[in-house]
Amino acid sequence: MSNISIRPINEQDTDKIVKWRNNKKVKKNFVYQEDFTREGHLHWLHTKVDTGEVAQFIIEAADRAVGSCYLRDISSTNKSAEFGIFIGEDDARGKGYGTMAGKLLLDYGFNSLGLHRIFLRVFEDNTAAIRSYRKIGFREEGVFKDMIYQNGRYRSMVFMACLNENEKNVSRTEP
Repeated sequence: MSNISIRPINEQDTDKIVKWRNNKKVKKNFVYQEDFTREGHLHWLHTKVDTGEVAQFIIEAADRAVGSCYLRDISSTNKSAEFGIFIGEDDARGKGYGTMAGKLLLDYGFNSLGLHRIFLRVFEDNTAAIRSYRKIGFREEGVFKDMIYQNGRYRSMVFMACLNENEKNVSRTEP
C-alpha cells in the first residue's frame, strides 16, 4: 500500500472534485446532498482552504488521483479538527486506499498541525467507512439516532474521534 500519497488540493483539481462529489455513490454518504458546482468548489477553496480553516488533499494511488481527504474547522485554540474523506473513482473503492490516506491525514493533523483531537461523523449504515476508521485509530463516542432526514427517511450518525496519544506535557481531565 506504499503507493498511496496525499498532496495539497489546487484549483486544477476542481473538475475532479465536482465530478466525484456529484457521484451518487459518494453523495449518499454526505449530509450535504445538493449538487456540487465549479463555482461553489472554487469559493470553498478560496474561503476555507486558502485561509487555513481547512487542510484539503488529493489522494493519489500509483500517481492517479482517486479521492480527497481533509481536516475542516481546524481550531488552534482547542487543537482539534473534523476529518473527512472520500474515494471518488468507482474502481478505486474497496482497495484500502481510504484507510492508508486516512493514516497519512492523521499523521499530518497530529504531527504537522499539532492537533490533540480529530473527530468525524459518519452515517451508521456506512459500515465499510466505520471499519476503516477503526483500523486507523478512531473510536466510537456515540450514536445520534435519526439525526438527519434525507430522501424520505431518518439516518443515524456515529460520532468517532482519535486522540493524539503521543502528545507530551498534556493535562487531561477525566469525568
